[in-house]
Order: sequence, then structure tokens, then C-alpha cells
Amino acid sequence: MVHQSPTSVARPWHASPAAGGIALILAAACAITIANSPLAGGYDAVLHAQAGPLSVHAWIDDALMAIFFLTVGLEIKRELVAGELATAAQRRLPFVAAAAGMIVPALVYLALAGTTPGLTRGWAIPAATDIAFAIGVLALLGSRAPASLKLFLTAVAIADDMGAVAIIALGYTAAIDLAALAAAAGVVAAMVALDRHGERRAWPYLVGFAVLWALVLQSGVHATVAGVVAALTIPVTTAERIEHAIQPWVGFAILPLFAFANAGVGLGGIGWDTLRDPLVLGVAAGLFVGKQVGIFGAIWVADQTGFAPRPSGASWLQIWGVALLAGIGFTMSLFIGGLAFAGDAARLDAVKVGVLGGSLLAALAGFAVLWWAGRR
Repeated sequence: MVHQSPTSVARPWHASPAAGGIALILAAACAITIANSPLAGGYDAVLHAQAGPLSVHAWIDDALMAIFFLTVGLEIKRELVAGELATAAQRRLPFVAAAAGMIVPALVYLALAGTTPGLTRGWAIPAATDIAFAIGVLALLGSRAPASLKLFLTAVAIADDMGAVAIIALGYTAAIDLAALAAAAGVVAAMVALDRHGERRAWPYLVGFAVLWALVLQSGVHATVAGVVAALTIPVTTAERIEHAIQPWVGFAILPLFAFANAGVGLGGIGWDTLRDPLVLGVAAGLFVGKQVGIFGAIWVADQTGFAPRPSGASWLQIWGVALLAGIGFTMSLFIGGLAFAGDAARLDAVKVGVLGGSLLAALAGFAVLWWAGRR
């Protein structure tokens, strides 16, 4: 989810914006293939095997994904301090678009699935954008997509991440251990003090992050939130060094491993009844319909009212294409779905079908619109 320069400079293939998205696609494809093969039983057994205090699946979702959220927090801080969100004027359009792009998908989901008992809890599943996929698809278009759209999509995704972290912290926390939470607050205060006393080495902050993760895990708040909170205490210059050091591990190990552990869904029983399932429909329509309506509508209103101009050099057709790409939820949608319906295998499978279907539609439609708009 790290910002990629929109300029066309020579770089190794693995450093291109599309590479991380391709790694995710391959990992998800492997998971789906194995889940529909004779190896399916072994796949489930390995994921649910106990490895110390957590299962293998929990180590991936709760521990490794905390490192992913650390990179999210580092990017948020960098962009707020000296990047695309550094001024109030720069924040207006991305924040409004991100807010609408979370609210409208949630409303679409609730309209289709909210009346079914037990499904209301999944309202946030279609609310978040997977920037690795979205920027990757945009990168495949090359010069057909103006640089202003790439910067705008990155800024929207960063604002979107802030909302997703708040949802995870507030919406999916069952019970709080106040002692552990107080100790976590103490660690955060110590990390802030390190910054104010001029500490610029990376290791004290990484140690603080590890301790904070353990305390947040014990507190009942989802442990991945520790990554974002820790990142916000780190000085920008140190944050950039940490971000560059761990980003390849996140893009080519942690996120593909998460996709491999969470995208595996059996397709043998999928038919018209599955596609009419309120949970599947709510998630897929929230991503494909809700995201484009919310983001495109917010940009149009902001531009027409003079609140914030649309991205420079971009036609309305191109803006619609980017709004479609924002409907690629994948990583974040699967993650929130796992929190919303933890332990309910049938509903988790329905979430996976909805996320994969909605994200695929958004990716294909967004690419087609932007390719056609660029050709014109």
C-alpha cells in the first residue's frame, strides 16, 4: 500500500506498482486451486494447527498483518506530514471521496443483506479499497491514465485506510482488558518521548512496536491496530527507512501469505442459489456498485459546488474508471470479513465469493473504462 511514483523511470520488475498485485493474484489463485483439490483437507489442517499461543492462521492474520498495518501507518504519517495530504486543500477531495466511498458501500450492503438475521455485522466488508491491486491495475494502463489520477487514487486509499483502521478498532472489539490497554498507552507515550528526545534509530521503535502488539493483542482490541498506532509515533525520516526496508517483505511475503490463507474457497457447490445469497450479493454489490457511486458522486458534487476541484487533466470518464477500481476490496475486505464472521465457516465462504466476485468485476470494468478513455 506504499505510494508509488507515477513517473515512468527505469526500475526492476519487482519494484513496479503492478508486481505486488500480481503476487496477490497468484497467491489467491493457488489458494482457490488447493481448496478445490484433494489437498483441501491438508490446507485447512495446516491453517488451523496450533503454533504456540496462536494457530497458524491467527499468526498470519494477527501478527504478520500487524506488520502490514505498520506500513499503512508509516505511509499515512508520511503523506500527512510531507506528501499528498500535507495541506487542508490537498485533503479535501480525497477525504470526501473516501468517506463517501465507505458510507455508500455499507448502505448498499445493508440494503441487500441487513434484513437477514446475523448479517448486519458485515456492513464494513465492502467499505475498504485494496490499493495494491488498484494501483497495480492502474499501472498496467501506463500513460493512458494521467499521473493526477494515480496520485488521487493513492490519496483516497490512504484516507480509506484511516477509516478502515478506525472500523477495526471500534467496530470489531468485543471486550476490553483495561490493564493491558493502559500498559499499551504507556508504551505509546514512551515511543512519543523517544521522538521528542531526538531518537532517530529504527530499532527502539521496532522494539516498542513488538511490545505494543503483544499488549494490544491481550487488551481485546484487534492487534493489527498496534501497527498503525506505532507508526504514527515514528519520526518521518526514520519511518521512511523502515518503510523501504520492510515493504518488499510485505508486498511479496506477508500479503501473498495472507491471500493464500484467506482466499481459499470451495467452488464445487456454487450455483445460482449461492449468487442470490444476501451476504454474497451485499458484499459484491457494495464493492462494485457502492464504491463507484460513492466516490464518483462525491467528486462530482465537490467539483460542482467548488468545494474541491476534480483531479487535473482527467476526464469524467477517467474519474469513473478510477472510482470503479476503488471497488477492488480484496485484502482489506477479506480481513474485515474474517473479523465480522470469525468461526462461521459457511458465512466466511460466502464473504470470499462476494469479495472475489465484486473485486474482479471492479477490476475488469475499471480497466476497460480507463483503457477506452485513454484511447479516446
